[in-house]
Amino acid sequence: MVLLTCENLKKSYTEKPLITDVSMSIHENDKIGFVGVNGTGKSTLLKLVAGVLEPEGGQITRSRELKAGYLAQNPPYKGELTVLQQAMEYIDNAGQKVEEYQCRAMLNKLGFASYEMKMETLSGGQRKRVAMAALLSQDTNLLILDEPTNHMDNDIIEWLEAFLKTYRGAIFMITHDRYFLDRVTNRIVEIDGGKLYSYDGNYDYYLEAKAAREEMALAAERKRLAIYRKELAWIRRGAQARTTKAKGRIQRFEELEANKLVTEDSSLEMNTVSSRLGRKIIEIKAISKSYGEKRLIQDFSYTVLRNDRIGVIGPNGCGKSTLLKILMGQIEPDLGQVDKGETVKIGYFSQENEALDPDKRIIQYIEELGNSIRTNEGTFSASQMLERFLFPPHTHSVKIGRLSGGEKRRLYLLSILMQAPNVLIFDEPTNDLDIDTLTVLEDYLDDFPGAVIIVSHDRYFLDRLTIRTFAFEADGRIGHYIGGYTDWAARRKEEKAPSKKEKEQPVRRKQRKKLKFSYKEAKEYETIESDITDLEEKISQIESDMSKCAADFVRLAELDREKNQAEEQLMEKMERWEYLEDLARRIENGELA
Repeated sequence: MVLLTCENLKKSYTEKPLITDVSMSIHENDKIGFVGVNGTGKSTLLKLVAGVLEPEGGQITRSRELKAGYLAQNPPYKGELTVLQQAMEYIDNAGQKVEEYQCRAMLNKLGFASYEMKMETLSGGQRKRVAMAALLSQDTNLLILDEPTNHMDNDIIEWLEAFLKTYRGAIFMITHDRYFLDRVTNRIVEIDGGKLYSYDGNYDYYLEAKAAREEMALAAERKRLAIYRKELAWIRRGAQARTTKAKGRIQRFEELEANKLVTEDSSLEMNTVSSRLGRKIIEIKAISKSYGEKRLIQDFSYTVLRNDRIGVIGPNGCGKSTLLKILMGQIEPDLGQVDKGETVKIGYFSQENEALDPDKRIIQYIEELGNSIRTNEGTFSASQMLERFLFPPHTHSVKIGRLSGGEKRRLYLLSILMQAPNVLIFDEPTNDLDIDTLTVLEDYLDDFPGAVIIVSHDRYFLDRLTIRTFAFEADGRIGHYIGGYTDWAARRKEEKAPSKKEKEQPVRRKQRKKLKFSYKEAKEYETIESDITDLEEKISQIESDMSKCAADFVRLAELDREKNQAEEQLMEKMERWEYLEDLARRIENGELA
């Protein structure tokens, strides 16, 4: 079944045409990854499909059965609302009806132990998880996701990956996470030169198919050029236009000239020169850092080497960015010290593009950093460097605030490299960068003659570059492991695996049968939702009673005990409801016990 069809869509951003004559369809079982260079209109097309924007031309036909849900790249939020209040507001704004306990359960799965935290106190990743919990609680058959893995920690990304693989509906998403694309998608749609190309397969298949398509196009162009040269020589000798045969040949020449292959020769060129780096880089000596009672870093030591490629991983809020800021001297540790070599010049690529002034023009921003930069290929002006970073001359006078999220990240990256650092520190560098830019950045870092330290949740990026991994663990401890993310994950899996003695215990094989509810579970499943509703109403009534007897401390204590008991019962019921819901889904899918 076709859920949605786009025909000849057009959309401009001020004077810049982004979407021109784009057509595509989304079917009920499609899991589509949408890829392309930043600034080509990916997010704009997602918003058109989601109904957030209206096209200037063409039309979108939506099936009557369509129930779409949209996750924005940076969902708006109200700082004064609690996590639960904001999630329920997202659901109300989507016009859906979801019970509060269902939303609570999804928040639990996405790592929220408390629903009373204010949105203004959350990190970017936590805020996005609130929006995602609201979306995944809804009844949908099409999920439209704009960078769902941005700012997410690895455990959440792996959970989301597993959820989307079994999601019984269509997905249309933008993501730079190549492992995620490879494992979730069954179709890749690429926007290139204003045209859409569709590949029926995952990201790995897309890479092979795209290479074959481009090779065929180049072969056809070589053949066209060979014929064109012959026809051009004939035309120059002087065509006898009075004959029908000659007229036909002239017409064919004109067609050959008109049908030349338009190739996008522009590709990101990243080739700067770093400053000289001495023998001493960075020495970390027994540092510790806490905020109040929260211990982030406990007694951590390490000596950074000249060619180190270090990945830093851990859940949101564990202290990864704090560690980077301590290394740069922006934050002082509570204990210990950090010694940097005299020649060390750090380039810091932060999460938030703090240095970008939206009111400045692109060329002005870069010229303030330097009018020229020396590279291995010679000296380039600020304007030439912008062109190498895919900012053509007609964009140089554009204000930074008008750039797309990915274009801003690319400009920010150029500003870091313009300063010729010899140690690079990246805090979530892959957020908002397209895959082509990431590939060029990876190649650049391969040859970078200095140390590189990377905080990232992009598993592919970490595996591609890092040779050591710092993993934040319990109580502020930072484990040090050889290898990239996959090496660390395999080691963690081994640690959690049963011991040899446990494995040697004889296990009696049982014939596997189809899953089904027991009689007790079936009866419980019928009533558990109303039980949860009753408990929520009971808690609301207790809270109302407490507000009426604020001066009666004895009665207030009794009501507080009742409320705590009811909340414990509610949590137990919600956990039980999650189990029964999951079991019901597995039974429906015909899984075996």
